[in-house]
Amino acid sequence: MTERKQVLLRLDPAVYDALARWASDELRSANAQIEFLLRRALGEAGRLPTDAAPIPRRGRPPKTAEPGPPEGKSEDGTPGGPSTGRTV
Repeated sequence: MTERKQVLLRLDPAVYDALARWASDELRSANAQIEFLLRRALGEAGRLPTDAAPIPRRGRPPKTAEPGPPEGKSEDGTPGGPSTGRTV
């Protein structure tokens, strides 16, 4: 992956505070929120480069489903659902 470009950005403090609150609501950093908004604006204007890499995913990886018994099988591998312990 190529190195990400660093940019110094001067903002009105009230604008930054609003941006930081919005970012927090969406569980992003202020920097990630700025990039998200810039990409969205570029896309809407038809100016997002086709070779722009996607925004890197941050944070914990998604949970994978835990393996369980196959559909229609009980935990001991016999057909049917879980045993109730009763005989019919």
